[in-house]
Amino acid sequence: MKIILAQINVTVGNFEENFQKIKQEILQAKLQAADLIIFPELAICGYPPRDFLNYDYFINQIDFYINQIAACCQGITCIIGAPSRNPNTAGKPLYNSAYVLADAAIQSIVHKSLLPTYDVFDEYRYFEPAKRVQCVTIAGQKIALTICEDLWNVSESPLYDHAPMDLLMQEKPTLMINIAASPFDYDQEQKRKKMLQANCIKYQLPLIYVNHVGAQTEIIFDGGSMVCNEKGEILAEAKCFQESMLTIENLDQLLLENKVMIPSINTTIEKIEQALILGIRDYFQKSNFSKAVLGLSGGIDSAVVCALATKALGPQNVLAVLLPSAYSSDHSITDAMALVKHLGIEHTQINIESTVKEAESVLAHLFEGMPADLTEENLQARVRGILLMAVSNKLGHILLNTSNKSEAAVGYGTLYGDMSGGISVIGDVYKTQVFELAKWLNRDTEIIPWNTISKAPSAELRHDQKDSDSLPSYDLLDQVLFLYIEKQLGAAEIIAKGFDEKLVSRVLMLVNRSEYKRYQTPPILRVSPKAFGMGRRMPIVAKY
Repeated sequence: MKIILAQINVTVGNFEENFQKIKQEILQAKLQAADLIIFPELAICGYPPRDFLNYDYFINQIDFYINQIAACCQGITCIIGAPSRNPNTAGKPLYNSAYVLADAAIQSIVHKSLLPTYDVFDEYRYFEPAKRVQCVTIAGQKIALTICEDLWNVSESPLYDHAPMDLLMQEKPTLMINIAASPFDYDQEQKRKKMLQANCIKYQLPLIYVNHVGAQTEIIFDGGSMVCNEKGEILAEAKCFQESMLTIENLDQLLLENKVMIPSINTTIEKIEQALILGIRDYFQKSNFSKAVLGLSGGIDSAVVCALATKALGPQNVLAVLLPSAYSSDHSITDAMALVKHLGIEHTQINIESTVKEAESVLAHLFEGMPADLTEENLQARVRGILLMAVSNKLGHILLNTSNKSEAAVGYGTLYGDMSGGISVIGDVYKTQVFELAKWLNRDTEIIPWNTISKAPSAELRHDQKDSDSLPSYDLLDQVLFLYIEKQLGAAEIIAKGFDEKLVSRVLMLVNRSEYKRYQTPPILRVSPKAFGMGRRMPIVAKY
């Protein structure tokens, strides 16, 4: 049996464009004389569709395009993911399903059993879990067809009380197929491979796995579709972060030969770079925008964002705005200008000193007798935000937010100032990782000026200001933040690992106190196992 794994990039709700892409892949597969083509989970409507699933029109569109795709399936079988209606009045109105299409008709529908509700997932809000499972037969092979989470119950501490594969094995299948929408984070690839291999070893069956690729707002899918033998050895693997048609000329022969086709292993920082570039590009293309604007300060955060945006969108589509104030150092401007030259992007410069003074003058009667404090510092950031948003409005550019995860965690940013933007590019990248990214971007030639990387970080909102005036060193801060956010450890557990009690208490207090700020920030491209946003839902008003 000749099989094609169609690792595609679709857009939530863009049915006609998604259909045309799916149709084209099916036609290509037929030209290659393939017997079976496999698409990812919810490929017709995109993942995650969220509350669109509550609209009858949305589901009607899915029904229509399922039949359109089925009409293309003459001389070939197709497996594709889409919601299907629950005919019972009890329970949720939809299933998360895998359709088997052949001979211009729906041959069978398999429903997802295990519905995740952790981190970015919220499937039980919309879908009814399968009441029963059964294998499907394609080209004489009995296949255990599952959907994403259905294979994720093989750990020593399973999240669910049953594993669908245990039931499917009663029918003695010869092959497992899993269609998925498994999001990227920098640990997920290894977790995913370990899980897939564990299934092969447990059930002594080969496995075909097909995953989404592309970004849907903040969620990024890396692909990584693959074929494994019954020993869990990876025989064929699609490249990550790009659309791919992985062709298996003869599955039986591939399993027999044990031929390995695996792309080169990427470092964590390279994966983050590729994920962020894909996230930026898809956010713009799927929103029908092409050009970006950002404030370029001469600091490392805006420099890294600018370099990533240039890679994602092209230098002709990035506008850097330098906004020096009375406290901006000479090297900030020279470093920013050097970056602009290295990237070949358009730039402009707006001095904000007179605008800030005018704002202070307008407020003087209200603030009379009060000493200068953070208010005056934040005023500078807000003036910059106003001007950048004006450029965004007038020119139709999307403003890129340049705050990093360390700053977002402890509230080291100004609402309606440097926290403004349409998308947060590095809001899930700790400051220490930003430095790694900068060095990685410079791996072949200097893009980000080395002075930007080597100088002490500063918001430059007052004379001789350094981030270290207000925060612990980022090396130390990021370790505590990682244990609290990603590892979800409490204060006592973090202190027990050797961190100072006062430091831990202060950092955790800052994180918790800053929740209201994060609720008002742009969506953050997710690259870690626990990003701010929909994957970390904390109350604003709370004491902890």
